[in-house]
Amino acid sequence: MSREVFVLHPRLAADSHSLGETATAHVLLHRNAVVPWLILVPKTGHSDLLELPVALRTVLIDDCAQLARYLRMRRGAEKINFAAIGNLVPQLHLHVVGRRAGDACWPLPVWGHLNATATYSAAEVATIREEVRTALAIG
Repeated sequence: MSREVFVLHPRLAADSHSLGETATAHVLLHRNAVVPWLILVPKTGHSDLLELPVALRTVLIDDCAQLARYLRMRRGAEKINFAAIGNLVPQLHLHVVGRRAGDACWPLPVWGHLNATATYSAAEVATIREEVRTALAIG
């Protein structure tokens, strides 16, 4: 984990709501509410998941698994899409997207195929923030 001041990439900041942070990452909610889409942004200078030290990578993957469980149990996801693409935003970030048959771009991936938009209310964001904090045991 880098000791430098963490700065969230402007595109990630513009496209998401902050839900909090763990010891190793910031947790975001994608602003488009068409599908439940969480993003974990590790506090590191590395740009590729596979470059991370094993201990950090393990913690992050475990956190993503917890987020996937949350999306299944609380948000009705039938399938989880997981990716660390980074083609448009070079800052390492991990997508955990809840999917279900018949959603806005099913069966295609959300990347490049999510043309519908919906927004979360402030109350919905607050509820999801508390649910995610509980799921990840964020204090």
